Amino acid sequence: MSIDDLSKIRNIGIAAHIDAGKTTVTERILYYAGKTYKMGEVHEGTAVMDFDPEEQQRGITIHAAATTLPWKGATINLIDTPGHVDFTIEVERSLRVLDGAVVVFCGVGGVEAQSETVWRQADRYGVPRLAFINKLDRVGADWDRVLHEIRTHLHKGATPVQLPIGLGADFCGVVDLVRMRAFYYRNDLGTQVDETPIPPPLREAAVAAREELIGKAGEFDDRLMEKYVHGQDVTVEDLKAGIRKGCIRREIIPVLAGSALKNKGIQLLMDAVCDYLPSPLDRGVVMGHEMTKRGEYKDVEIKPDPEGAFVGLLFKISADAHGDLHWVRIYRGTIQTGTRLLNPGRDTKENVQRIWRMHAEERIREEEASAGDIVALIGLKDSVTGDTLCDTHHPVVLEKIGIPRTVISMAIEPRTADDRQRLGEVLKILAREDPTFEYRVDPETSQTIIAGMGELHLEVLKNRMLRDFKLEARVGRPRVAYRETIRGPAEAEGRFIRQSGGHGQYGVVEIKVEPRPSGDLEAEPITFVTKIKGGVIPEEFIAHVERGVREAAAAGIATGYPLIDIIVTLVDGKYHEVDSSEIAFEAAGSIALKQAVEQAGVRLLEPIMRLQVVAPNEYFGDITADLMSRRAEIRETELKGTTRVITATVPLASMFGYSTTVRSLTQGRATYSMEPSHYAVVPDEVARALLE
Repeated sequence: MSIDDLSKIRNIGIAAHIDAGKTTVTERILYYAGKTYKMGEVHEGTAVMDFDPEEQQRGITIHAAATTLPWKGATINLIDTPGHVDFTIEVERSLRVLDGAVVVFCGVGGVEAQSETVWRQADRYGVPRLAFINKLDRVGADWDRVLHEIRTHLHKGATPVQLPIGLGADFCGVVDLVRMRAFYYRNDLGTQVDETPIPPPLREAAVAAREELIGKAGEFDDRLMEKYVHGQDVTVEDLKAGIRKGCIRREIIPVLAGSALKNKGIQLLMDAVCDYLPSPLDRGVVMGHEMTKRGEYKDVEIKPDPEGAFVGLLFKISADAHGDLHWVRIYRGTIQTGTRLLNPGRDTKENVQRIWRMHAEERIREEEASAGDIVALIGLKDSVTGDTLCDTHHPVVLEKIGIPRTVISMAIEPRTADDRQRLGEVLKILAREDPTFEYRVDPETSQTIIAGMGELHLEVLKNRMLRDFKLEARVGRPRVAYRETIRGPAEAEGRFIRQSGGHGQYGVVEIKVEPRPSGDLEAEPITFVTKIKGGVIPEEFIAHVERGVREAAAAGIATGYPLIDIIVTLVDGKYHEVDSSEIAFEAAGSIALKQAVEQAGVRLLEPIMRLQVVAPNEYFGDITADLMSRRAEIRETELKGTTRVITATVPLASMFGYSTTVRSLTQGRATYSMEPSHYAVVPDEVARALLE
């Protein structure tokens, strides 16, 4: 692949709040690009990208699905991501490797809870975006209100490049502000499009909107600004160049209009993807860490060069009967079938046996892949999500993917002895696929506990065990994943001294623990700091002290729930030249933490959820009264026409079965979404009941 070819690649994702129309947009893109001969429909279970039986049954996207398609000389690598918060890791790891994104908004619902979540995720990885206001054919669609919400809640640089022609049942096309032409959709398939002058009733609004667009784009293009200031004609190419520069710098969010279900506006959206979103070359260098000859890492810039030493990031694993698919974004270099790669984070080498380009569940065999590509590899054995793969002679480590903590768990019991043996194998496969799925064996009850991001997440995983792996098992009721933290600072000494006939074991450490104000669900549970000086404890043993501390914290000290939000400082210690060992210092670190936490005192933390309920205004009182009984705090209420949007924070423990309650309160007319927000201290009376 040449540098010129790289400039024609667009690696994009489709992201949005649940039910905003992401998958429908993707299905239309596939149809107009010639990848499918018939449009799939989510509500009929025929969507190409929702190929999993669980997705077809529920009518939602659960797994991120990838495809590659051509459009007007460009190659678009597209990932359709889930909207439900329980599967937020699919959005997180997709945005980590993408160069651009299309964020879809409902023309009626506007900016919703998960819209803000995916926007923050895109901000975290610096991803340029387009905004597509969808469903403008629906009753109650309001272009101006949704645009205002995007500007006030998400990004003040949201700037229309189109205007809708009509709304609701009257929506029939769009005005392109760049070309100053109107596009009318004349048939149901959206393939017969008439390009006409802008109708007189819309002319004045279009001229004003274009003036605003030129002024905004001119801030990032001197030539465009000069023409604008001197009253010269601004060409289509001039304006596109300015919008593109502003979009790549994430200062402009081009806003487009359409209705995916009614096949309006999709071709223009695809044009905008090619015109405004960046290629791998536009995103420029990616920062990595390169190992020096002294064994240290230094910052290094990784340029998107197909001829350079290979660097790629493994961002997703899919279990498959013919060998696990390892999805990799290639940042530099080229690989062929049979290439041997290094995983520097695990100090292992991997062989690439097959290279596949994915189209939903279909695979297309490739002999090589280069910088800018997103492909699936077969043959990797030890690599997991977030690992870097690189040339064996040029070790480089890329930034990992942020993985949120689990907030809900339940027990699972195999029915037979054979199922007990298989359960462990199945859990390993699921955990390798999904970093937000965890499992452990409770030391007191010997039960297997599985944990995830929500009730739906665990239910989908349970169904996979029963359906795909034919595992017979009983599952308990979901329960909240509480956490422990400490009440105050404390110091303790951990001593692990054993003497036997030969070499003994000797490790002594002294630590200080103190609370760390956080509650952040994505923060590291423990901050470990060392203040050891003068070789009191040799350098090679300090890492094992940290391991002992972290393992003890993960197992819980007082209640069995993991310990979080503390700073552990290693302040002193002793070692023996003959008897000291890694095992001894690991055990000493564990003992010291347990003693320090017992001195400091323990308090329980519970996950707090951010809840958004959308319901007809007449049910406002009933909904808020019910929420108050669940220990909720109402943060905001907003009236949108006849609909009330209630935003609240509420303990997860109070929300089991809420879907049934809210349906009965509103005669089935309310919807809600819920996502993890933070951890908070459990009230004393609730904590006493839990401990009892």
